[in-house]
Amino acid sequence: MSILTAVITLGLIAGIFGLLLGYASIRFHVEGDPVVDKIDALLPQTQCGQCSFAGCRPYAEAIANGEAPINQCPPGGETTILALADLLGVEAIPLNAEHGEEKPVATVAIIDEQVCIGCTLCIQACPVDAILGAAKQMHTVIEDECTGCELCIPPCPVDCIEMIPLKETLETWKWPLPEHTHTAPKI
Repeated sequence: MSILTAVITLGLIAGIFGLLLGYASIRFHVEGDPVVDKIDALLPQTQCGQCSFAGCRPYAEAIANGEAPINQCPPGGETTILALADLLGVEAIPLNAEHGEEKPVATVAIIDEQVCIGCTLCIQACPVDAILGAAKQMHTVIEDECTGCELCIPPCPVDCIEMIPLKETLETWKWPLPEHTHTAPKI
């Protein structure tokens, strides 16, 4: 009888712990990969494809899986590379020039509406839907949505799109980084 009692008791304890673990796995389930989310949060979200991925999230997933280096994002530039290196505990490496160059000043596209023929090729090329217009009608750029990726320029048959520096406002102004001087200390 004591063996049967012990087996039943262990069975009940195992069942209770099984139910608790099942509940905990549902209640405390984490959606997605937190590392991918952290990497994606550091990327500029331009969705430009210059990194050879379809957008920032696929690039973040590739970095997290060790399939891509941290230096393929020209819009993010050195700042993003340093942040990614710090997050992942790896050495920072220079931006891969094969993917483009970092812009010293953020830019935004503008369309010369007098020249625009309304072909919609720029609308189709824009990864963030920052261009408004219709077929055979003039187009315009929503400045707040434009990421400056320049993907709208190549398909334009009449060269009516130009990139201009983003206007500096109180929200976009940043304190300039100090210049590094390498002088020997005075003795």
